[in-house]
Amino acid sequence: MRNSLKIALVVGLFCASAYVADPAFAQAAVQAPAQVQAPAPGASVALERALDDISGDGQPLSTTLQILIVMGLMTVLPSIILMMTSFTRIIIVLSILRHALGLQQSPPNQVLLGLALFLSMFVMAPQIEQINEQAIAPYSADEIELTEAIEKSGTIMHSFMAKQTRQSDLKLFMELSNKDGFASAEEIPFSIMLPAFVTSELKTAFQIGFLIFLPFLIIDLVVAAVLMALGMMMLSPVIISMPFKLLLFVMIDGWALTMGSLAGSFAT
Repeated sequence: MRNSLKIALVVGLFCASAYVADPAFAQAAVQAPAQVQAPAPGASVALERALDDISGDGQPLSTTLQILIVMGLMTVLPSIILMMTSFTRIIIVLSILRHALGLQQSPPNQVLLGLALFLSMFVMAPQIEQINEQAIAPYSADEIELTEAIEKSGTIMHSFMAKQTRQSDLKLFMELSNKDGFASAEEIPFSIMLPAFVTSELKTAFQIGFLIFLPFLIIDLVVAAVLMALGMMMLSPVIISMPFKLLLFVMIDGWALTMGSLAGSFAT
């Protein structure tokens, strides 16, 4: 149990060390833009030190303290992992779709989260397979160290985020961090790639959501205009327009179109 807790603790420390060891956050030694390196080497050093001596005084942490640290990291790691995948775009579009239909609690939040999670697994399947082949399987076979497995996993996720991120968003955060002159996308550190990726995903999600919302908005306007022409101003247009929107959505097989469009919106 101590070994499993140590591995979980080290994985959590990697997420923190990737930021702390990142040149964008190193205030003591600022490098030239051409000499900026990816955060993986710094993270590897932090991981190796954590494996050798977690407590810093030559004594490993107690099992109770390790459990407390791991439980604390578990509250943060899921959010970090979800923000590095396609989950953000999918859940936002599905939420906008529910509001466009005029349905407040149907489908329930649990159903939307489940749809977004499993569709994210479908979209991320190539990356999951690469991580399994290049990192998890070799590490399970004792062919590579844990630090190397984490570095390879980070490289795969970095490549996925780079394909989905707009150049304008990358340029924005490069300017904010006073970093420029990266020769390739692989050299961009996670401290710049992560916020640029999330910002780009939010913009894309709202663009898709607007296109989905537009036809349902037209139905609402038409129904409201007809009710006003009939002098039925006290009747809520939502009550009349909702059946028509549901009928339209079912007739065009809306769920299949939405899921297919979301899955196809990610660059490969």
